[in-house]
This record gives sequence, structure tokens and C-alpha cells, in this order.
Amino acid sequence: FNEFGVDGGPAAKSLAPKFRIFSKHVSTNTGLQVPVFEIKYLVAAAIGMKAIGGLLFIFGSSLGAVLLLLHQAIATPILYDFYNYDTEKKEFAQLFVKFTQSLALLGALLFFIGMKNSTPRRLVKKKAPKSK
Repeated sequence: FNEFGVDGGPAAKSLAPKFRIFSKHVSTNTGLQVPVFEIKYLVAAAIGMKAIGGLLFIFGSSLGAVLLLLHQAIATPILYDFYNYDTEKKEFAQLFVKFTQSLALLGALLFFIGMKNSTPRRLVKKKAPKSK
């Protein structure tokens, strides 16, 4: 992410093959066609969603948690594609651990959103004007 450059940098180069494989899996298994677009825009959107969502989340905003949740839901199956490796390979175990950690973060964000929306808001009582 530090060297985004004109073409999306190293992040776009490493993400491109994973995104192609993910798109192929989605179209094969669901029949839905993933739209074609440049990977650098996907990387830029991921950076933006994570940055804005993180800042809003720090200040306790549910919108920030939703943005981070959306980022996690989109990025997790693409980045941690353990399903493309044989279970005996070292990469499978590493990616599966990162995938499950990402699912745990998804659960924590859902918990935050649920708790934020379920706590009652304090009502501020207005004082009645004093009568003479």
C-alpha cells in the first residue's frame, strides 16, 4: 500500500491473480459474472474503506464499523484463498489461519454494531419554564 504508484503498486500485482481466481470461482459456482475493472481501483477502494472506516470506528460510529465490515467481507475470500491449495501444503494452513482470524474480526464488528444499536439512548428531559 505504501508504493501505490500509477499501476496500483505491489499490492495490485499480488492481488490480480487472486482476484481472477476468485472471479472464476464465483462465476463457476453461482453463475454470476463479476464485473471487470482495473485492480488498482480495487486497491484504492480498499485503502479508502479501511482508512475512513477505521477513523469513524475510533470515534464510535456504527458507519465506520459497517465500512470495516464491508471491507472484511469483500477482502477476506479474495486475499486468503486457502480453498485453492491442497490441505497438505504449508500455504493452506497459513491462509486458513488468516482466514479464520478475519472471520473473528467480522464477528467482532457484528457484535459492535449489535451492541451499538441495542443500547438505549439517554433521553434529555427539558426543564419546564418557570411560571410567575
